[in-house]
Amino acid sequence: MTITELQAQPNWMLSIVAEDGRIGRFDVSPYLQYEAFEGLRDQNEFMKIINGGYFVAWDCGADLSVDTIEARWQVIGKAAQRTTA
Repeated sequence: MTITELQAQPNWMLSIVAEDGRIGRFDVSPYLQYEAFEGLRDQNEFMKIINGGYFVAWDCGADLSVDTIEARWQVIGKAAQRTTA
């Protein structure tokens, strides 16, 4: 999986679009109990997200691999396929 679009949402949710068009959500809140994610308890820091394609990272040094995201995200739909003329 490669992340093509990424947005941080309130309440520690990520909105994600994968390269295959799947659209989903990933809840980061269960990870906030771990020291590596401590900086993300501040909602302003959580919003400073970086899309690395194969990972998601934050300025505080926390990161998640797409393997972790794909194993635990909630797929909510699929983007319409674009056609070329």
